[in-house]
Amino acid sequence: MSNSDLTSILLVLLLLVGLAQLLGYLFTRLRQPKVVGEILAGIVLGPALLGKVRIGSGSFIDTTIHHATILNFVYWLGLLLLMFLSGAETRELFTRKERREVSWLAIVGTGTPFLLALTLGPWLASPALAGPNSTKSSLIIILAVGVAVTSVPVISKIFADLKILNTRFARVVLGVAVLEDIVLWAALAVATAMAGKAALNPRQMVYHLLVTMAFFALGLTVLPRVVKRLNKARINVVAKHAPVAYALAVLFAYCVLAGLLDVSLVFAAFLAGFAVVHKKRKLFADALDAIGKVSFGFFIPVYFAIVGLKLELVKGLSWSMLAVFLIGSCLVKILSVSLAGRFAGFRGLDLINLSLTTNARGGPGIVLASVAYDAGIVSAAFYTTLVLVAVITSQMAGAWLDYVLRKGWPLLTEANANSSHLIETNDTLTAV
Repeated sequence: MSNSDLTSILLVLLLLVGLAQLLGYLFTRLRQPKVVGEILAGIVLGPALLGKVRIGSGSFIDTTIHHATILNFVYWLGLLLLMFLSGAETRELFTRKERREVSWLAIVGTGTPFLLALTLGPWLASPALAGPNSTKSSLIIILAVGVAVTSVPVISKIFADLKILNTRFARVVLGVAVLEDIVLWAALAVATAMAGKAALNPRQMVYHLLVTMAFFALGLTVLPRVVKRLNKARINVVAKHAPVAYALAVLFAYCVLAGLLDVSLVFAAFLAGFAVVHKKRKLFADALDAIGKVSFGFFIPVYFAIVGLKLELVKGLSWSMLAVFLIGSCLVKILSVSLAGRFAGFRGLDLINLSLTTNARGGPGIVLASVAYDAGIVSAAFYTTLVLVAVITSQMAGAWLDYVLRKGWPLLTEANANSSHLIETNDTLTAV
């Protein structure tokens, strides 16, 4: 790589991370999810707005295309780090204190929209949604996951910004989101295994699906125990003296193993984060914090900015597709969670708070879109729709929770609490 090439790629990265951080900060100040500003940075630098700006002998878009390999590496590294940190956070956030409520909300609130979309999928999965490698089954699964998914990272960030992360409301919502994501990531893994495999014979198809599901199952059960033993092994001097390097080594090892088995690296990264802490987060707390600071300071904002850069808002946006999917998916999700909430014993404002918050698709919705688009399962128009729906629903959740707290309303009323639980007397007071 020549000096001029290196200079141009560094300039592209500077613009991406600089504008992503700036707009992310502005959206945070506006009490909106930071991820929205980071995606907007890519849209601003994309063909819709500043993509024609000259950089050296070409435009910004020309430069990014010329260095597509390097940018794709940064993009994928940001995605893998995001999934790795989400997996690590999953182990910390899951709790059994609200088991009955979380179970109802997860099973009914997620199961209903997912199964409904699977049932109606053959009629809803039109050719306009399909990508070049799409099969009917893989597209239907992506459609179902897109309707049912809830965001752990974005909801966690919203809760942290509003200072309600330690409330019972946050524990219930995040417990539901964690259970949802584990099941839905498995479904997405199956969809990507099926993508482009229409020409395979049944034996090959079954092999790919079984390997994917086996990897996911082992990643939730056996592999975390193996990693736990390695963490404590005396001969493991790397874990003791270079914990950051060791945590990253676990991430890369999972990804290499997944690559050899032809399993999506995205799921491997999630499972690596899930395994590396394995109820012992304190062992790698400083290492994960260090990785998180670098990742959220550079790689993850650049990933989201490139997501925005990929959006075809001029040619690829279908307003009718966006409106139908946004309204339909929100109605199904909100009504399903409301029904589940009633079974769990919640009433009134509690149901509104729970349904609007779990409707936020956020990061997982964007990752779903990215993975499906890169696998060729969805079209550019449906990719844009999935990303915009993830952004809009996250904004809705953040704005509503901020409104509720400013009004001084409780997020969950004490009257609806399960008597067997130790509960905060007032979530709003805890938030303040």
